[in-house]
Amino acid sequence: MLQAEPAETNMMEQNIEQTVSIFQKWQHQIIDWITDPSTWEWLIIKSIRIVLIILISRIAIKVLFRMIDRAMNKKGRGNLTLNPRRLLTIVKLLKNVTSLTLNFTMIMFILMEFNVNLAPLLAGAGVVTFAIGFGSQSLVKDVMTGFFIIFEDQFAVGDVIKVGQFQGTVEMIGLRSTRIHSWTGEIHIIPNGSITDVTNYSISNSLAVVDVVIAADEDVDAAVERMEKILAALPEREPNVIRQPQVLGIQTMTRTETTIRIIAECKPFTQAQVSRLINLEVRKSQHRKEEEAAAIENYEGKGISTNGT
Repeated sequence: MLQAEPAETNMMEQNIEQTVSIFQKWQHQIIDWITDPSTWEWLIIKSIRIVLIILISRIAIKVLFRMIDRAMNKKGRGNLTLNPRRLLTIVKLLKNVTSLTLNFTMIMFILMEFNVNLAPLLAGAGVVTFAIGFGSQSLVKDVMTGFFIIFEDQFAVGDVIKVGQFQGTVEMIGLRSTRIHSWTGEIHIIPNGSITDVTNYSISNSLAVVDVVIAADEDVDAAVERMEKILAALPEREPNVIRQPQVLGIQTMTRTETTIRIIAECKPFTQAQVSRLINLEVRKSQHRKEEEAAAIENYEGKGISTNGT
């Protein structure tokens, strides 16, 4: 026991001496590296090059951002103007992609300045990307479809569209999914990858078609004239009506009734509202005509009875 203690003490002293010697060696190396003029020259050159890489990337990002803004502004002032919200979405998307790409390139160049071998890094990133892409093909499909929906201006927030069996107002367009609010209150969240056929009711003006039925023995010319008269002032009272409705004439005939068709150009997806308004105005006109006819008949009946007495 007494002999083992000095042996252990000697080993500890040797370990301490080795650690101190290694530390002193590193200290001398660091001092030599710091005091070496070539070290400072290398640091200055690398620092300047890194600063230049960062400045060039920043300038490139700003230049590309301005190019994107100019391109979108020209498209917004063109004949086919875009919805401002849709235009803003496209601008943000393009700027994010540009910033991400240039920042990644900047980091790669900075790592190259420190002699980092990028081949294994890029290979590893490629393998990870392939694995993620293989495992999430539906997600990639949703994102790509969402990008083209926004970029190709297929529909925007606020538009009324029909996708498959779902119809309603677009509340949100994301890169992965689209949210539609139906007129009965349901919220439909549709993955963009499943959107194949879209019917957009908000791009161009709609056409309201109304069929008015009158009795077969009623004067068609008088009925058409009466309808044209009451519908002439409709655009002034109803902002959804673009121009004066047109009475096209007889659509169908039977032994008991005649159908007269009326059309009216109106704002997008307001044809149901305008059709109800036209039906209401025509019905009011028919009711006034019936009241006038009844009043005349009563007046004539009173006159005949008076003369008879």
